[in-house]
Amino acid sequence: MVVPLILIQVGIFGDYWGDFGRNTWAVHLHYWLASAWYVLLIVQPFLYAQGSIATHRTVGIFGFFIAGGFGFTSISMMHRDIFYADMSAQMPERFGVLEPWFFLGVLVNELALFTAFMIAIPMAILYRKQMEDHAWWLISTAFIIMMPALGRGMQNTAIMIFGFDNPIIVLQPLFLTQVIIISLTLAAAAYLGKLRHPATFITVLANLVPFFMGPIGKSEAVEAFLRAVFKG
Repeated sequence: MVVPLILIQVGIFGDYWGDFGRNTWAVHLHYWLASAWYVLLIVQPFLYAQGSIATHRTVGIFGFFIAGGFGFTSISMMHRDIFYADMSAQMPERFGVLEPWFFLGVLVNELALFTAFMIAIPMAILYRKQMEDHAWWLISTAFIIMMPALGRGMQNTAIMIFGFDNPIIVLQPLFLTQVIIISLTLAAAAYLGKLRHPATFITVLANLVPFFMGPIGKSEAVEAFLRAVFKG
């Protein structure tokens, strides 16, 4: 769990800390809740392995409040993708090759990840007495919520290398991000004997969405649905 924590911190470092003073309270809260969640995923197995079951359960109660807060801040900021889609249509010179469909595709991807996360948390609670299932449902969340931070870092790196007007920066960095995340998911699942576990399937499926961002983001039906939900 240390590896996913490092990856998201490296990925989001420039965007968050480089723009620290201009971030809204929701962004700050979202960042620290996500960081706290990853720390929790490191601490909880350690407590269990040390036999500190009572402490493990107490920390877990607070942990599910963190998960709820993270989910709430995630959904509360998704309207920004509609805003950026409109801005890119109105001021294409400012957004370069990042067209409106890209931001709509990002929104669909965030919805998929949010849904997977909000499935995994109740399932972890439901299987709290089956240690391996409980643990894997929680571990899977580390790979479910990794994409936005790591993807942003990969895309920013591509922009620094290829420039803001090169089409390669639009999707290729995100494809590489998903290959990394899915590979880490499957490696962890194989190590723990959970390749056929429902949490593995849900995590992989949620992380496959970016590969279809082009058709999804360019769909008029999808756009109409997103605008009705987030701007209606």
